[in-house]
Amino acid sequence: MITYTDRKNFDPAALLPIFEQSPWALGRTVAETARMVLSTDLLITAWDDGRLIGCGRVLTDYVYRASIWDVVVDSAYQGQDIGTEIIHQILNHSSLQRVELFWLCTRDKQAFYETLGFSAKEQTGMVWDRRKQRESPGYDERA
Repeated sequence: MITYTDRKNFDPAALLPIFEQSPWALGRTVAETARMVLSTDLLITAWDDGRLIGCGRVLTDYVYRASIWDVVVDSAYQGQDIGTEIIHQILNHSSLQRVELFWLCTRDKQAFYETLGFSAKEQTGMVWDRRKQRESPGYDERA
């Protein structure tokens, strides 16, 4: 039976096997992942008999905006509505009931998120990538 929780009292290394299945999360370390978990406002995880099989996390001010990150489900469990339930757990979480807008970045799962009520018509975001900036002439690490 799949269970969902918002507790963060687990070994962050349990996230690495599912992160390694996602191109955008390759190469994450245990130390960086542990820091990420501690700094995340809300983390929903999915478990099957003690095995972490999915997650989604939120950074938020708890009133106006929340951004959803790192929604991933183990490939062996995809197609079982686990990702859908993770998103429902996030959107309906008691700590986020006042949040007006939820932002989510995705490169290839737009159709999935649209079925959950997300819209691509609200695109106003921009990205600054430190990794790419380091390669630019004149980049100043102090900036």
